[in-house]
Amino acid sequence: MRPTVFGPALAVVLLTLPASQAPAQSGFPWWKDPKVVQELGLTPDQSARIDNVFRAALAQLQQSKTELDHQEAELSRLVEINADEATVLRQVDKVEVVRGSLNKSRTLMLLHMRQVFTPKQNTKFKAVFEQYRRENPRPANPPPDARASPDAPKGVPESKGRPQPGK
Repeated sequence: MRPTVFGPALAVVLLTLPASQAPAQSGFPWWKDPKVVQELGLTPDQSARIDNVFRAALAQLQQSKTELDHQEAELSRLVEINADEATVLRQVDKVEVVRGSLNKSRTLMLLHMRQVFTPKQNTKFKAVFEQYRRENPRPANPPPDARASPDAPKGVPESKGRPQPGK
């Protein structure tokens, strides 16, 4: 049986979608998908609690992602104009602070989502997610727009500014 839950990554995919688009996406949000609910044995209360965690984090994550994109664009501009090293390093620091903050917020959201599960559901969740990862391996060197965290098999590039070979 092919798993229908893609791990906590599906929540991350939603981060760049306007809130009004998220429910319209096929299979989103995963905690409300009937197949996922059945596979994990989620109760309506658990689905609602996971949804509350997601909605509480969404605005901050979107804001952080927008700021990261802005800071990375500025870094790219500085590199393109051959700015002095000290200026580039200051901008790298800004990018990494924002990236770190975004990753912390995302990780806490995912942790809070998983804390809603029972121990049995956590075990099932891990098994289904690992099966998904085996069946959907990440390409060794994806194109820049396809880069995503291991928790985000599709959608949200976690780090557009990550150094690329040859750049």
